[in-house]
Amino acid sequence: MIEKPAPPRRERGGGRIARRELRSHGSQGHGRPYIVRNIPTYDILSEENLLRIEATADRILAEIGIEFRDDAAALDHWKRAGARIDGALVKFEPGMLREILKTAPAEFTQHARNPANSVQIGGKNVVFSPAYGSPFVMDLEKGRRYGTIEDFRNFVKLAQSSPWLHHSGGTICEPVDVPVNKRHLDMVYSHVKYSDRGFMGSVTSEARAEDSIEMARIVFGEKFADENCVILGNVNVNSPLVWDATMTTVLRAYARASQAAVIVPFILGGAMGPVTNAGAIAQSLAETMAGCALTQLERPGAPVIFGNFLSSMSLRSGSPTFGTPEPAIGSMVIGQLARRLNLPLRCSGNFTTSKLPDAHAMNEATMSMLAAVHCGANFILHSAGFLDGLLSMSYEKFVMDADFCGALHTYLDGVRIDENQLALDAFKEVGPGSHFFGCAHTMQNYETAFWDSEIADNEPYEKWEAAGSEDAAIRANKRWKKALAEYEAPPLDEGIDEALKDFMARKKGQMDDAWY
Repeated sequence: MIEKPAPPRRERGGGRIARRELRSHGSQGHGRPYIVRNIPTYDILSEENLLRIEATADRILAEIGIEFRDDAAALDHWKRAGARIDGALVKFEPGMLREILKTAPAEFTQHARNPANSVQIGGKNVVFSPAYGSPFVMDLEKGRRYGTIEDFRNFVKLAQSSPWLHHSGGTICEPVDVPVNKRHLDMVYSHVKYSDRGFMGSVTSEARAEDSIEMARIVFGEKFADENCVILGNVNVNSPLVWDATMTTVLRAYARASQAAVIVPFILGGAMGPVTNAGAIAQSLAETMAGCALTQLERPGAPVIFGNFLSSMSLRSGSPTFGTPEPAIGSMVIGQLARRLNLPLRCSGNFTTSKLPDAHAMNEATMSMLAAVHCGANFILHSAGFLDGLLSMSYEKFVMDADFCGALHTYLDGVRIDENQLALDAFKEVGPGSHFFGCAHTMQNYETAFWDSEIADNEPYEKWEAAGSEDAAIRANKRWKKALAEYEAPPLDEGIDEALKDFMARKKGQMDDAWY
């Protein structure tokens, strides 16, 4: 049974804090579990050039092919679909994958255990989700260190507490203090226990994916879970042009259970793909179409998300670089290609290679995140916390990124046109040469007129200096600590909680700890 807990009570004071609280629970924040974009996508390539990229992807698929390693069931699917098989190498006739993908939904709902927080993925909808996969965590006091299950829970709580994020995410950080073969259980449980938003499951093995799905069934009920999407799995291609059994068995497990796999190549230009943007985009299109199509061969109509992770690298050192302009503009093209396939898109995020939550970090993150917004991405993983080339999950940057996501709520709303917005009555009241500060229109709209940052300092220089001259990272440090101190767990049905704990205990009892 799916519960719908009552919203938590909140005490409101006066002044700026109360106005911010009202704004964050109005049209711009809570009460809007995802964004419906009201600005157009930014389409940069002509029809002719899009066709050239698609033709190049078709030639890669037909002439070079993609290897599907150590997964006989996947090869059987391809054989029945009419692909040419030579050992592990699979080649596809032009148009074959597009035809298979016609059964995939253009839009679907991922249900949350609190129905008010369910998200719609696809179409004009935008969902912000935390960063994913960092082995390290970082904060200003303790520095960089390996993540723990406590850190994992903290980030779930911070995501739940933010009015600007819509999703609990997946492997927000690796809890390295929990055995590798058991930590997926603790991570999924933490998402369910400390958040009532949508979440992601394990992708490190087929069995762990199935455990994640089974835990979702405990939360939602088996029948509901079989008929609706209640969990996502983020699956990566081994670029260039290899799908290994770990990933294909996982994506098939999610599809088989009617759950959504997010199919994502991770292409570092010059390493796992060509240095040229157009070539990397064509490769990405080929790899992603193949993974998405395999979900449809496993279960036609299963939800799937067309994913993309273009990145560059330093050709002097071989180090990955993130938040650079080439992948950002490449995302625009990926958005056009995904829309031509009529599939939901996951693309880009708040990327950076900076080692600190500083100006460098936010410059790169803004470049990359705006690309995600303008390319039409529907599910934006890595929306908050990404630092150090994704090696570190930063508490301070999590708060800074979430704050920027708040600004993007307003940005994606565009400009509304109605009698109130046009403000003719205000002009009549104020007239030439006066000011609007105290007029009736301003007083009627001041609480909701502008988005209000939680960490920006807009005071005069002298007042900022007298208060300690704090920069954004220090203010963010105080903000995440305050959020954790004030966090209240959303209600969870006791029967569901006990069933999850029992499932975890049984699973853990069946195997010895493994640290690999």
